[in-house]
Amino acid sequence: MYPAYEIRNNEIAYEYKNSVHVPPHLHEAIEIVYVTKGSVELGVGKELYHLDEGDMGIVFPNIIHHYQVFSQDVNKAIYLFIEPSLLVGFQDDLKSYCPENPVISKHKLQDDIASAIKMLTQIDNNNFIMSHAYAQMIMAYVVTTVRLVTKDSVKEDNLIYNAVSYVAANYSKSISLDKMAYDLGVSKFALSRMFAKTFHCNFCKYINKTRLNYAASYLENSDISITEICLECGFESQRTFNRVFKEEYKMTPREYRKYLQEKCRG
Repeated sequence: MYPAYEIRNNEIAYEYKNSVHVPPHLHEAIEIVYVTKGSVELGVGKELYHLDEGDMGIVFPNIIHHYQVFSQDVNKAIYLFIEPSLLVGFQDDLKSYCPENPVISKHKLQDDIASAIKMLTQIDNNNFIMSHAYAQMIMAYVVTTVRLVTKDSVKEDNLIYNAVSYVAANYSKSISLDKMAYDLGVSKFALSRMFAKTFHCNFCKYINKTRLNYAASYLENSDISITEICLECGFESQRTFNRVFKEEYKMTPREYRKYLQEKCRG
């Protein structure tokens, strides 16, 4: 089972949440981030792009990206996920190209596009006609507004791409550096150096950060049990899950979920 945004049964899904650090990852969906408060940094390829309130970022399918948050203030955004199969007429662009600059600033973003993003978070899942119309409208605006370049021009080297893809596919299983290196056909020393140089952490920390990101998403956007979340995210035991979660978020998973629930009620 994949994390919330990768198990979408519907063609459109969203999360409205506090922006947090998210490690490099990729997926099949188009990802749109619309900042509603504060700011967030969107990393695509080797570049880091700043988004302020009212700015929109867009990531095409199978492009490695990540998020960082530097501001200590409240930072919130709508994270919208659209399946490419929904966008009839744009498949060739989505397969071969991506935005040279993935950010459309607030002063350039048309009001009706910002409204379309918000509407997609409010439409009933069964209202396919309206959902399709808004998604097509957003995509048509993107491809006529931003400069598209070939995906090869923004991709990392093969080892980075393969490593991120491997973790995305296997994070819920038991992963070792030796096994991953064997499966990718590289030495474990080369793989270890890549994690240190590219992600500024060791292999184990990267795996745990990836799992924790998915766990936090489950806690924030579902009501499944903490034990189930632990298993789905690949932790060997709930004790380990609680320990690494608290190290990262300064509270246990149960406390984190309670904090979010109380925040919503308040």
